Amino acid sequence: MRALSNHTKLFRFMKKTLRIFPLLALFLFPLFVGAQNKISMADAILKGRTALAPANLRQLQWIPGTTQYTHVVNNSLVRTNAADLKIDTLNLLPALNEKLTALGVAPLERIPNVNWIDGEKYWFQTGKEIFTANISGEITRQNWFPESADHLDVHDKTYKVAYTLNNGLWVNIGGKELGVAQSEGEGIVYGTSVHRDEFGINKGTYWSNSGRYLAFYRLDESMVTKYPIYVLDSMPAQAREIRYPFAGAKSHHVTLGIYDTQTGQKLYVKTLPAGGDPEQYLTNIAWTPDDKYVLIAVVNRAQNQMKLNQYEVATGNFVKTILEESSDKWVEPEKPATFLPSSNDQFLWQSERDGYNHLYLYNLAGKMIRQVSKGAMPVTSFYGFDSKGENCFYQVADESGMNRFVFAANLKTGVITQLNGDEGIHNGLVSSNGEWALDVFSSTATPRFVYLSRWNDTAKREIVYGAKNPLDGYSLGLTRLLTLPSPGGPTLNARMILPPDFDASKKYPAIVYVYNGPHVQMVTNTWLGGGELWMHHMAQEGYVVFALDGRGSANRGFAFESAIHRRVGDAEMEDQLTGVNYLKAQTFIDPARIGVFGWSYGGFMTTSLLTRPEAKGAFRCGVAGGPVIDWRMYEIMYTERYMDSPQENPDGYNKNSLFNYISNLDGRLLMIHGTSDDVVLWQHSLRYIRECVRQGKQIDYFAYPEHLHNVLGKDRVHLFEKIERFFKDNL
Repeated sequence: MRALSNHTKLFRFMKKTLRIFPLLALFLFPLFVGAQNKISMADAILKGRTALAPANLRQLQWIPGTTQYTHVVNNSLVRTNAADLKIDTLNLLPALNEKLTALGVAPLERIPNVNWIDGEKYWFQTGKEIFTANISGEITRQNWFPESADHLDVHDKTYKVAYTLNNGLWVNIGGKELGVAQSEGEGIVYGTSVHRDEFGINKGTYWSNSGRYLAFYRLDESMVTKYPIYVLDSMPAQAREIRYPFAGAKSHHVTLGIYDTQTGQKLYVKTLPAGGDPEQYLTNIAWTPDDKYVLIAVVNRAQNQMKLNQYEVATGNFVKTILEESSDKWVEPEKPATFLPSSNDQFLWQSERDGYNHLYLYNLAGKMIRQVSKGAMPVTSFYGFDSKGENCFYQVADESGMNRFVFAANLKTGVITQLNGDEGIHNGLVSSNGEWALDVFSSTATPRFVYLSRWNDTAKREIVYGAKNPLDGYSLGLTRLLTLPSPGGPTLNARMILPPDFDASKKYPAIVYVYNGPHVQMVTNTWLGGGELWMHHMAQEGYVVFALDGRGSANRGFAFESAIHRRVGDAEMEDQLTGVNYLKAQTFIDPARIGVFGWSYGGFMTTSLLTRPEAKGAFRCGVAGGPVIDWRMYEIMYTERYMDSPQENPDGYNKNSLFNYISNLDGRLLMIHGTSDDVVLWQHSLRYIRECVRQGKQIDYFAYPEHLHNVLGKDRVHLFEKIERFFKDNL
C-alpha cells in the first residue's frame, strides 16, 4: 500500500496541475523524461506492446457473487475486497502442480487463466484438458480432448467442448468424443468462422445457455474460386489452394445446424425461404436463455437489408421476423441479441439506425420497449448487466471520437449514469451485482490508472493501481493531437509526433502514416495518442510523423464512415490531402520531403496518394504494404458492402482501380507483400508490377516469403528496418 500511496500522490499532483493548466496535458510526460536514451527499431517492434508498454493488472476480473476482484502478480492471485480494500494473496500454483502431477499431467510453469465460478471455485484449461479447482487445493478433471483439436469452444458451466478436426465437428463430454458432422467433400467445412470473419463473426460454434445444444455453421464453398498459395520448401514448389470469393463472383453458402448432446440428433435451421438466395449472410447467432429458440440476423448479399429472425430449436422452423433494418448504403449487424438475466423474452439489440451505434431494448414480439443509449456518441463496447437485469453497462465514444466513457442505464426507468468524467479512454469492469466498478483508464498524460468506485457514489473513487511511465529514460518528442477541418464538413482528428530535439527554425522531413479505412481508428486520447513506438523511433531519427483519421474511419457515426460508399478512396484522398496541406503550411516542415506509408487499406491509400492526379506532387515517396490495387480482386463480403458489386457500380470500380494511374507515378514507391497473403492476395501487387514494367515505370518491390497479410514475429523487425532505410534514402 505504500507504493500505492506514491501513485496516488503523483495522480493528485497531475490532476491539480491539469485543472490549472489544461494545455499541459499534451506536454506532461515529456517533462518527466530523464536520460536521453533512444528507442531502437528492434525494441520498438518487439517490446512496444510488452516491456515498453504501460503495465497492467493481469487477469483482472470480479469474482461472481462477491464484492471481490482478483489479478495475478508473480504467479500468485491477489484478491481484493472492494468495500475495505483488504488484500490477501492466493498462492495456488504449488498445490495445483502437486495435484496435476498426481494425475499424470505436466506441471504448469505459470498460473493458468483462471475463470471464477464463485468465491471458492474456478476452472481452467491446459493444452488439452479442463479442470475445476477450489482455493483449498482440490482439483477435478472435467474434460479432455485431442491435442490436434482446433477451434475449441468450451461451455463454461458443463465444460463440454466443441472443436474441429479435418473440416469436421466434434463434441467432447467428459472425455467421450461425439462426432457431430464430417465433411462430405472438398469445400465443405464445419464449425469454423464464416463470411470471411465479417459481421462480427469470429467463431463457428455457439453453445446454448444450458449446454445441451450446440449451434454450428456448415460452410459450403465448393462453388467459390480456388486460389493458389505457394509452399516454397516443397521440391518442386507446390500450391496450397484456398477458396477466395472475389467481388461480383460466386459466394459461398452457409447453413446453421443444431446438435442435441443428449440425443445425438442434429437438424438444420430453415433459414432459406422458398426461392431465397443461398448467398445470404447468417450472422449474430443468439440463444434464448430457455434454449427454445435461436435468433439469427439474416443479411442479404447486397447488404442493404437485415432481418432478425426467430427459429424454433426443436424443429428448425422459422417462427417470425422480430425486426428489420434497411439502408440505401449498407446494414452491418455486428453484435448478437443479448438477453436480460432471468428473462426469456427481453433483449438488447445494437444498431446504427439513428446514425450512431446504440442499444435498444426489445421483446421477442418485436416491440421496442425503449432506446437505451442516445446521442452523437456511439456505443463501442457492451459490458453486460447486473445480476437482477435492472441495469446494463457500456462504453461510448464521445462526439469527438477521441475519448471513451463508461455508462450505466436503468432498463426500467431509462436513467443513465456516467461513471467517469476525465477525458481519455475508460474501460469498465463491473461486479456481478452492479454495485462496484473498476475503471481502467489511460490518456496522453497517463500510462494507466485503475480506479475503484461504487456506481452510486462515483465521486469517491480509489486508485488501486498506477502504472509507471514505461518510457522514462527515453528521449521522446512532443505528441500533438490536432483537429482539422474536412472538405466534407466534419472535423478530423490527427496526431503529430515531433523529434525530441525539435527546433522550430529547422526544416524537417515528414512521414504520413495512413489507413483511413472502415473499422479502424488510429488517433485517440490514450497513451502516446494511439501512436506506436516505431513512430517515435522515426521521430528520434529526425522525422515528423503524422497520422489522420479521415472520413471512412471508425467511431464517428454512420454518416462519417459511409462517406466512402460506392467510391472508396475519394473522400479519404480529400481528407488525407487536408492533412498534407496542414503539414506543408508549418514553417518547420520541408514540403519537398514528405513520404507516406500504409498497409492493407493503407497500402491502397498510399498507392492512391502517389498516383492519383488529385495528389500530384504531394509526396516524394511512399511504402505500400499488402495493398488493394483493384477492388474487383478483393473479397465479396467487405467490398460489396462499401462498393456494391462491380456489375452494379462499374464506374466506381473503374475510378478506384489503381492500374489506371500508373502513368502518373513520379515519386519513389516501395511495394511490399507477403507471398502467402490470403486477405489481400499477392496477385494485387504482382499484377501492379507487371503493369509498371509494361509502362516503363520503376518501382521498388520486396516480398516476404510465406508471410500472411502482415509480417509478424522477428521478421517484422526486418520489415520496419527496410521501411526506415527506404525513407532515409529518399527523404
